[in-house]
Amino acid sequence: MQKRLEEYGKTIEITGFRNIHIRDAKFISQTLTGRLNGDCEIQFFDADLVATWQHLYFAVLNAIMNLRSSRRISKSIAVETVLYACAQKQIQKAIDIIGLKPNCENAALVVICEDEASATAGLDKVSKFLGSMPDDSVLELSKLKIERIRKAFDITQTELTTASASGVNEEQALVDLVVERVALLSTRL
Repeated sequence: MQKRLEEYGKTIEITGFRNIHIRDAKFISQTLTGRLNGDCEIQFFDADLVATWQHLYFAVLNAIMNLRSSRRISKSIAVETVLYACAQKQIQKAIDIIGLKPNCENAALVVICEDEASATAGLDKVSKFLGSMPDDSVLELSKLKIERIRKAFDITQTELTTASASGVNEEQALVDLVVERVALLSTRL
């Protein structure tokens, strides 16, 4: 899914990859970033902890806005995105929670570039490097994934029930609660 953020001069590509085996996500990110246009950054996530594309979309938006403020933690959109995606203030803790681990088979990916063509080319280079085609279905929710996300984001059943009382289904309620936690990080920086 590609989105243009005109007001920020950025294009983001959010997708996933299924059944990949990555031993060192940091090495892969650094290697791939070197092969992308200078205006592109990429970030991998454990797809089993991503609450749909909306989760990463709002993490990127908040990261971009925070980079323009004096409260930023890093100088990189990719690193700020990890912080927001995990709703954590500490880089290593965020990576430990939502970053790729050696046993991850499903990865989520965010490509952040200046324009649409660069984002598309960046995704193509990542796909070729991984030897896998993008698979957005890894971003969708399942019962097991919902439980993992609830645990990672400390979302109680009471919160979930309350959020879904307004008529949204439990899956959308979970996404809304995760996005809320993403947004609230900026108040804790």
